Amino acid sequence: MGEFIFKNPLWFAVLLIIPALVWLRGRKRVPVLLVPFAAAWHRPSLTAMSRWPVIIAAIGLILVITALARPQRVEDRHEVNTKGYDIMLAIDLSGSMLAEDYEDRGDRINRLQAIKPVIQAFIKDRPTDRIGIVVFSGKAYTMAPLTFDHDWLERQTERLKIGLIEDGTAIGDGLGIALTRLEQAQRQENGLRQGAFVVLLTDGANNRGALAPDQAAIIAKSRGVPVYTIGAGQSGIVPMPVFDDKGNKIGLRRMLSDLDENSLRNIADTTGGYYFRAADSDTVKGAFAAIDKAKKIEFQSKSYLITTELFYWPATPGLFALLMGALLARQPWRKEVGA
Repeated sequence: MGEFIFKNPLWFAVLLIIPALVWLRGRKRVPVLLVPFAAAWHRPSLTAMSRWPVIIAAIGLILVITALARPQRVEDRHEVNTKGYDIMLAIDLSGSMLAEDYEDRGDRINRLQAIKPVIQAFIKDRPTDRIGIVVFSGKAYTMAPLTFDHDWLERQTERLKIGLIEDGTAIGDGLGIALTRLEQAQRQENGLRQGAFVVLLTDGANNRGALAPDQAAIIAKSRGVPVYTIGAGQSGIVPMPVFDDKGNKIGLRRMLSDLDENSLRNIADTTGGYYFRAADSDTVKGAFAAIDKAKKIEFQSKSYLITTELFYWPATPGLFALLMGALLARQPWRKEVGA
C-alpha cells in the first residue's frame, strides 16, 4: 500500500490563522479580506441558509491548503547497490606545470591543459566509480572527497589553475593526503585496501613537502593501494610563459625542465601500478584497462523513493468550492432572505 506523507506540512499552520481571521471579519471596524467577494459572506442578521457560502468557502480553503502541503504516497523505498572503484586523482598545480611544451591544433598549451583531458575522462567515463581530487603544489589539499556526483566534480575541475597554492612541488604530500582519503576500514581485507587507486598527474620533480615520494609509495604499498603515475612535459629546454604585473602573458622564455620519470616509475613499480606519459594517445585507455583488472567493490547507493503526487485530489474540489462560495455569495436570493 505504501506510506502516506505530506511533503510540505508547514502549510497546515495556515489553518490556525483562519479562526482569527473569521473573528476579525466579524468586527465591523476591522476590514479583513479572506478571498474575493468574502465581504458578502458573513452577515449576522441573515438566516442559516445564507451561511452556506461561508461554509463552502471555508471547506474549499482547507482543501487548497491541504493541496499546498503536497500529499504524497510513497510507493516503494529501496536501495540500489553498484560495483566500482574508489579513485583519488592527485593533480600537480606547481609553477612548472605552466611550461608550454605541448601543442593542440598548432597552438601551444601548458602541462595542466595537456592533462585536463585525462582528468575529464576519469570523471565522465567512469560513472560507477567514486572519484575524489587532491591538488598540490608547495602544499597539498583535498579539493573534493570521494563522490558519485561527477557533475559537481566536473565543475570543481573548472577551477583548477596554476597559482591556487603557494609554489613548489610536494608530490609526497599530495600522495599522502590521497591515501588518507582512501582510508576505510570496511573496505579492507587482510589489512589491504580493496578496490582503491591513486592516479598521480605531475611533471615529477619533487622539491617540497614533509613526505618524500618514495616514502609515500611505501605507505601506499603497505595499504595495498596501487598508484598510477602520469608524467606531464618533457625534459630539457622548454618554453615558459612570462607574465606582467596584471597576470597577462607578454611572452616566453626558455628554461631547463626536469621531468623526473625515474621517480614516477619507481612510485608505480613500488605500489603495483603503472607509469604513463601524458603525451601518449593511449594513456587513458591503458590506465582504464589496468584499473579494470582489479576486483570491484560494492557500493550502497542512496535510497530511491517512488512517490505519487496526490495534491490534485484536494486541489480540484477545493478550488471548485471557493468558486461556488464566491458565486453563491453574490446571488439575489440573499437579499430576499435578508429582507
